[in-house]
Amino acid sequence: MTAELVRGQNHPLSQARLEIRIAAGTPIVAGATLGDEHGRVHGVEWVLHPGAPTLPGLEVSRQAAADHRLAVDLGAVSEAVHRVHVLLALPAAGGPVRFGAVAAPFVAVTGLDGTELASYTVTGLDAESAVVALELYRRQGAWKVRAVGQGYAGGLAELLTDQGLPQAQQLAYDIHEAVSRGLARAVPMPPPLTADGDRPRQTATPTPGPDQATSATQGAPGAVSPQPQPQPQPQPHPPSTPQPLSPYGTQPPGSPSPMPPGGGQAAGTPQPTSPYGTQGTPAAGAPQPGYPSGLADTAPQPPTVGGPIDYSHPRRQSAAPPPPPPAAPPAQPGQPAQPVAGDATGWSMEERLYNQVWGMFEDLARSTAAYRSAVDFAESRMEKELDAALADPRSRIGGQGDAAREAAHGKCAQLVEQARAAYDRDLGQLTAESGVVEPALPAAYARWDNPVWHGYRVPFEVPMAVRLGDLSLPECPELHIPMLIRLPLERGLWIDSGAAGSLDGSFLDSHELHRLAMDTAVALAARLLAVHPAGDYTLHVIDPAGSGAQALAPLVRTGVLAAPPALGAAGVADVLARLTERVDLVQMAVRGGAADALPPGFDTAEQLLIVNDFPHGFDDRAVTQLRYLADEGPSVGVHLMMVADREQASAYGPLLDPLWRSLMRLTPVPDDHLADPWVGHAWTYEPALVPPGSQVLQQVLNQVAQARTKYT
Repeated sequence: MTAELVRGQNHPLSQARLEIRIAAGTPIVAGATLGDEHGRVHGVEWVLHPGAPTLPGLEVSRQAAADHRLAVDLGAVSEAVHRVHVLLALPAAGGPVRFGAVAAPFVAVTGLDGTELASYTVTGLDAESAVVALELYRRQGAWKVRAVGQGYAGGLAELLTDQGLPQAQQLAYDIHEAVSRGLARAVPMPPPLTADGDRPRQTATPTPGPDQATSATQGAPGAVSPQPQPQPQPQPHPPSTPQPLSPYGTQPPGSPSPMPPGGGQAAGTPQPTSPYGTQGTPAAGAPQPGYPSGLADTAPQPPTVGGPIDYSHPRRQSAAPPPPPPAAPPAQPGQPAQPVAGDATGWSMEERLYNQVWGMFEDLARSTAAYRSAVDFAESRMEKELDAALADPRSRIGGQGDAAREAAHGKCAQLVEQARAAYDRDLGQLTAESGVVEPALPAAYARWDNPVWHGYRVPFEVPMAVRLGDLSLPECPELHIPMLIRLPLERGLWIDSGAAGSLDGSFLDSHELHRLAMDTAVALAARLLAVHPAGDYTLHVIDPAGSGAQALAPLVRTGVLAAPPALGAAGVADVLARLTERVDLVQMAVRGGAADALPPGFDTAEQLLIVNDFPHGFDDRAVTQLRYLADEGPSVGVHLMMVADREQASAYGPLLDPLWRSLMRLTPVPDDHLADPWVGHAWTYEPALVPPGSQVLQQVLNQVAQARTKYT
């Protein structure tokens, strides 16, 4: 599985023999510096560049090119070397003079078979003409890779000076001289390849400047990729060099494997998990719910020798390709492209919007991670500079110490300001995209205040996903990303009614919090009923003490419940016994291959059980049945929604811990409890509640009840 790194993130390397593949939108210079355990470069002989391209265990390109492959054998590197920095720089002889004017470089660490181990898109560059992209470092006998992304506006000279080389100016001149001698042989960027079913990764397109204009900003939908150029015949590798396989198809030996522009990823690469859903963007070429069935069953044919290579998947349906997404209107020169709803790929508008929302979530996560990493780097650099400047006790007081502190704080503030400017630019583009996507969402994806609900009609098929609420981050609380969960639900839901403080510092009493929790549960249950066809979803309620009668009134009045809410211990036992028996029957029928042998009149619809005031009215048998439904129910269409306070069930001790862990916890008030293991963010969840005074919920439930009456 490929690790998509953000700035400052590291990843262990499981192999010693590697390739570092670099793709950019213009010819660039690739090199490396070797450092000891303190990161110090001992001299020019510890620097690899086009004029001195080889050292034990390392080899870099001999010329500027848009596509590089650096050979690395960590087992052959000298024991004195503890760090290897991968450097990128723009040639001094013509062409762009800053990385902000070209597409963001993409760097991937791969095995010799072409399998990506880690990748990093170097975003956020502007006036810099040289950058430290990656760092390979030795830690406790093992090697790791870290995404650095540190740029230098002063070019190679400033970069090498920062590495501690006293001959930095002369060495930078020698490197540019070596590059200028081989610039005529520079390899242009290969033609960009597109994935069939995935939204492109965040495209960090150039910032417009006097040296090169552009039409899209970082993260902008519809960003224009660099135009493909004729590619000269590359030089083949020596016979002793293993030929890695490309993840994009079979290629002739020796030809460079094209990398996706802007940090794209090969089709079929596993996606990271996140609180956004249990499934990420559908992989290109993989059958997904909602995709047409009936793929061709013909065996793959080998390519004709000497003829063109067919890169299409042999089992991919080709008779009805997905319609192209709507094109963005042309942007004014120097302005970002206008966002368009549904500009992601997909077989239907619903799937396009789902993929676009997922892409917005990824873009916001990546941009925020880059901003936080930049701020952390600025603060750590300030502390390092202060420690170095004040190491001498004589400089700790007086004007010299004050000047050192002021200079360090000034540099830190400047770096943070630059990072915030880039972050605000990304947020502006995402806000504009959200402004056109939200009004275009179908009912299953839309908020309750969306006008689409006023024209609601009971659907004839189940949607891909349903909206459970909104997600946001503290750096941009006004930007909300829809939290879409794929259907059918793979986990139960737990609406936490426990006492908690809201993010604005206010505290709610237990009764008010329980009321909000029940309102959240009713809104979610009504949405699940509304997005399913008539007769495809059955709703049960357990309310032992009757404390949720007021919140449940819309469901009871419209008659969308399978039966009145179950009261008391007897009602709890009856409902749980019927649903447990249903799970047992369906499991036996499925395992025995006799799905048509279910009893006459058996309700084959999806079942949702709302449990209020747990554990009131539950004995030990009922608790065991509830745990059984939470574990086994989702696989056979029985789902659980609990409104409960975990503290009230503390008497059961660790017995109920598996139950709470099996459910997705939601809160009736905004709370930052959803952890993102991909980049480590704590996302703030806000429930999808009906606006106060709105009659939309009653109108929708009335239509659902009428459709159920006609169906039965």
